[in-house]
Amino acid sequence: MGLALGGGATLGAAHIGVLKAIEEMSIDVHCISGTSIGAYVSALYAFGTSPADIEEEIRGLNWLDISGFSLERIKFGLFTNDKLGKSLEKMLGSAQISDSELPLAIVATDISSGKKVELTECAVSQAVMASTAVPGIFSPVEIDGQMLVDGGLVENVPVTPLRELGADLIIGVDLSARRSYRKPDDLIDVLMNSIDIAIDNATRLQTSKADIVISPELSAYSRTDTAQISELVDEGFRAARTTINDSDLRPD
Repeated sequence: MGLALGGGATLGAAHIGVLKAIEEMSIDVHCISGTSIGAYVSALYAFGTSPADIEEEIRGLNWLDISGFSLERIKFGLFTNDKLGKSLEKMLGSAQISDSELPLAIVATDISSGKKVELTECAVSQAVMASTAVPGIFSPVEIDGQMLVDGGLVENVPVTPLRELGADLIIGVDLSARRSYRKPDDLIDVLMNSIDIAIDNATRLQTSKADIVISPELSAYSRTDTAQISELVDEGFRAARTTINDSDLRPD
């Protein structure tokens, strides 16, 4: 079974609940992919980090504070993803994607060409930094001469890489399917809402290619507030159990 974890900033804590439910239900994950915050969670899980340890790590991250303001690169983005990269390096060292225990694919977007880039061979920290680089907010990350930004622009729930990794059944986790837009409180909210609106219609087409789609009810939660991590984890757990129990994948 392949598991595709989608983007959604702080809402990505719901992915931890999904992982907890999958493990509790004794469902084996044979390969995993991620976009944006889903790339962060999938990378840690692919290297054997438990859902509990991922939750502890994500509690220490703030979606904006993880990135330092960058005057020298302000023409490309307000912040950098350097602190996020250091967080991964603290957990995984200098690991390459190909070193992972589970086959892993991370999706980013080449901002120069508009093409999807499936990262499977580079350093994990660099791949995740690229996949989480929201355009206009975070500076692009250069890998192999490509200027890469958030993979959600091209495949927010990355089902396609899992087919290429040989998955015969795919579960996609869509954090935005049941989320309503909120009145923006600041510039970041305006930018995030704008990107979400552009991405969400395409995501519905992408998730139609998954065999099972888990869509937690996250409309009440902010994409940038880290104070509700526990609630988001619980939402992901409940949605995963309900969806899997209602599917042909439900355990005996």
